[in-house]
Amino acid sequence: MKWVFSVLLCLVLMFFLPFSASAEVGAKAAVLINGQTGEILYAKNCHEQLSMASTTKIMTALLLAENADLSKTITATRETVTVEGSSMGLLPGDTVSYRDLLYGMLLASGNDAANTAAISLCGSVEKFSALMNKKAADIGMKNTNFVTPSGLDSAGHYSTAYDMALLARHALENEDFAAAAASKYATLSYGNPPYRRTLKNHNKLLWNYDGCIGVKTGYTKKSGRCLVSSARRENGYLIAVTLSDPNDWATHKELLDYGFSLLENRTLPGEDFILPTAGGKALSVKSESVSVSLTDKEYASLEKRVFLPQFVYSAQKGECLGRVEYLIGENIVVSSAVRAIESTDISAEKSALGAIISDFKMLLKAMI
Repeated sequence: MKWVFSVLLCLVLMFFLPFSASAEVGAKAAVLINGQTGEILYAKNCHEQLSMASTTKIMTALLLAENADLSKTITATRETVTVEGSSMGLLPGDTVSYRDLLYGMLLASGNDAANTAAISLCGSVEKFSALMNKKAADIGMKNTNFVTPSGLDSAGHYSTAYDMALLARHALENEDFAAAAASKYATLSYGNPPYRRTLKNHNKLLWNYDGCIGVKTGYTKKSGRCLVSSARRENGYLIAVTLSDPNDWATHKELLDYGFSLLENRTLPGEDFILPTAGGKALSVKSESVSVSLTDKEYASLEKRVFLPQFVYSAQKGECLGRVEYLIGENIVVSSAVRAIESTDISAEKSALGAIISDFKMLLKAMI
């Protein structure tokens, strides 16, 4: 009976305890962050440096989206397409647009697409890798070093689960990147001569997880199965990363479910302020109410900073005159515009004041 009771107790605890306490993620490293705040909701070895396979293409695709005219077409060469592994099917002499390369990377995980984009943009893989590492530093990826644009294993090519979450959060702010990452299918036209073909996204979560918006799969023998995913629902926005996880699809579903169970939509109400005007009249202004998805812990640690001018000369009703920033630590979670509730025009007051000052100056001059 004791044995039966112990088994039943374990099953009950596994089912009812929070995910972070009851389940052991099978990945070498994992992290779950609140996409709106950047705060960590779950972590396992999240700062350990590991190879990250084709999730590397998140950076390559982002740099392409940020630095290229996506409508521009280029010609693939033997140098650009001679690369092992997954492919979007490029051949030497093919005409392809940068937009097609973007989708070829994020849907088909084309190493040929990544290589072609890198060499076309920077002239060589080495120069493109330097650009990747500069961008990584700008984002705050402190434990990452890129060597290849595709994610093929190479000495010195590594990142961490946390750094890849930071990268995904930044990349999803780019509209072109986000649209490609969320696409289940894409019909493109490339070749010699170009012809239409359809690519299917390797990310199964786009089909079987409610609210999934991307972002990238990855696999090599050395790296194992790697996955960066993101999902958005009414109560929030999450990013999950696992590195070397043989059961990554199931793990991400559990991580994302756990994260959404913690998030709650919070409305931060507007606040009233008074601003002096140059003419001495008080001006009423108010910050806009904003909504943000936070855990209880995040909400408790929320702070605010108010940025308003010392005074104003004039303002139209609804004019933005400042802002209120809501922060967790040094991370700005959301900001709210401070707008004038009414219009004020002190030009007449300024003219009258100017006339008095002018008359006073003339009087002083006459006395001298």
